[in-house]
Amino acid sequence: MTRQQRALRTRQALITAAATVFDRDGYSTASLTAISSLAQVSNGALHFHFANKAALAGAVQQAAAQQLDTLLQAHRERAGNALQLLVNTSHGLARALAADVVLRAGFELSRGRARTGPGLHQQWHAWVGAALTRAAREGVLGEVAPEAVATFVVAATTGFEVLGTRDSRWLSHTTLTRFWQLLLPRLAAAPALTGLTAAGTRPH
Repeated sequence: MTRQQRALRTRQALITAAATVFDRDGYSTASLTAISSLAQVSNGALHFHFANKAALAGAVQQAAAQQLDTLLQAHRERAGNALQLLVNTSHGLARALAADVVLRAGFELSRGRARTGPGLHQQWHAWVGAALTRAAREGVLGEVAPEAVATFVVAATTGFEVLGTRDSRWLSHTTLTRFWQLLLPRLAAAPALTGLTAAGTRPH
């Protein structure tokens, strides 16, 4: 393994360890010693890559933003009407938040004082708004304003994310399915409703 490869591996280990400690202890009480210990590197190695805890938090948020963008791009490229795409993507995001500590910590950090640059919530809001605007163009959205609906959907789904840090059931497939079962009849144009699946159209 080359020196550059070792450096990249160490940096990634530190980002994952930082996300784990931030997720477990919170940013304000997380210690660099705990992070370096979990990453199995020295404090000197940590400071070689990151000047301080704020720099580590920024790296976690950047990594999380990249992961979120990858998830959104993957769903965007799939065929189907935009309302079903939104449902599917919300399920995908919930699964990713439950499984990926970096993504989860990135959302948590983007709400707090450690936020650097546009937060993940804004990134998600922009995607939801674009999906609903597309749904309106496709004629599958009922007589509702896309931006108003986007604000509501983002508030609800990110609320599930916050609650899910304490109780994983809030990020479960069942919870998201029930949410969409209640919401879709208020959102969808009547002819489109029967073709929509609140549980998503991908395996869970």
